[in-house]
Amino acid sequence: MPENHATPQSRASGLPQGLILLWSFLLVVWLVINSSVEPPIVGVGALVSLVVAVIFIRRGDVWRIKVTPRKIFHFIAYTGVFLVELVKANVNMLRYVYAPRIDIRPGIVKIRMPLKSPIGRLALANSIALTPGSLVMDLRGDALFIHWLDVKTTDPEGATRMIIGPFERHLGVVFG
Repeated sequence: MPENHATPQSRASGLPQGLILLWSFLLVVWLVINSSVEPPIVGVGALVSLVVAVIFIRRGDVWRIKVTPRKIFHFIAYTGVFLVELVKANVNMLRYVYAPRIDIRPGIVKIRMPLKSPIGRLALANSIALTPGSLVMDLRGDALFIHWLDVKTTDPEGATRMIIGPFERHLGVVFG
């Protein structure tokens, strides 16, 4: 039985960059959760983050992302867009909560999922779920089913533009 020598080599490509990317991300999350940059906390966080990153990298190809200046720019832009959308959604929720009469039309809408990579799909689904007033219910093929607190349109293309429009461009560049 012939051995497949392409698999180990392809798994090794991108390993250090993906490992560094995931380790950095996990370390930042650790530091934010602990709210401290004291040496023992940073040291433990660096070690724990490294162990978790190695485990994730070895278990799959999801974090094998090639980092380029263009992707870094779009990730920073995505972060800004996400924060703006988060504030807008929270203000909108305040408007619903404090209105004398609640005038909403809740419902489930189908939108198209433009991203193909698993990590890109995860980032988009989390971006939608983290903004108040929307919740990802299901992913079937290239379709996302979203529970929308105030349905503006049931047209899949219109709903796609309204819900994922701000995120799609930047996440598409970063994750594909």
